[in-house]
Amino acid sequence: MNEINGQDLVSKLEVYSMDDGSRTLIYEEEGHFEAPNWSLDGQFFVINQEGRLYKIPLDGSDKTVIPTGEAVQCNNDHGISPDGTMLAISNNDLIPGKDSGTSRIYVLPIDGGTPQLITPLMPSYWHGWSPDNQRLVYTAERNGTYDLYEIDLATKTETQLTDHPELDDGPEYSPDGTYIYFNSFRSDSMELWRLNKRGGNLEQLTNDEFSNWFPHPSPDGKYLVFISYIKDQRDRHPPLKDVMLRSLDLETMEIRTLCTLFGGQGTINVPSWSPDGKKFAFVSYVLK
Repeated sequence: MNEINGQDLVSKLEVYSMDDGSRTLIYEEEGHFEAPNWSLDGQFFVINQEGRLYKIPLDGSDKTVIPTGEAVQCNNDHGISPDGTMLAISNNDLIPGKDSGTSRIYVLPIDGGTPQLITPLMPSYWHGWSPDNQRLVYTAERNGTYDLYEIDLATKTETQLTDHPELDDGPEYSPDGTYIYFNSFRSDSMELWRLNKRGGNLEQLTNDEFSNWFPHPSPDGKYLVFISYIKDQRDRHPPLKDVMLRSLDLETMEIRTLCTLFGGQGTINVPSWSPDGKKFAFVSYVLK
């Protein structure tokens, strides 16, 4: 599949350096792929393409498929456990009588294997692992609204973390587990927020004219990298739009624009920091 929304395109896996602001092209091809994760050993990336997951080595040589059993409708919500041994995937399960809203979360070994179902309820979209590897945080629709949920991997107990009629999405734990960062439309604008896991207090982190999505804390917990749509998209995050990648200093609360690109959905949906926190990966697109 070389197109999205009826348009032919080229997908580019790139790396941004926080030290000097440079962009390095790792891999490109005609076709549509999304959402790079960076492995904990620093040697490869995980992307999704046409329902499958693939590894791409750091040197950009040919990608190889990650076996995921019967889960072959993977979407762009996937990630690597903090100990580097497991993958969480969100798969659009084939449910009789349903053609959408069937995403459920599974886990499997990092090199592939038989997926273990974690969230029987749907739709559920993975976004983060707890630092101790014991829990997942995700966005899910329950009773008509999308809120944040956490699940214990051992007991499969699901806990609702937010309860608001507007969309809460993109949750991710801070490296020390104190906060969960996310984006929300609860202020009638898509902005970044955080939830204090110890106190439960909600705090809004951004308030500007852009649509801000998918905050990813750096490994040292000092910064967030996130994507901002230059034109307001309300509560949507469509593909193939002009966007910025920006950083938020969590001490000074200063926001800095890192780069602009053609992207959106699929660019930086999931955690993509390098292990040393000096770089992060993303996907940009070029229309043919």
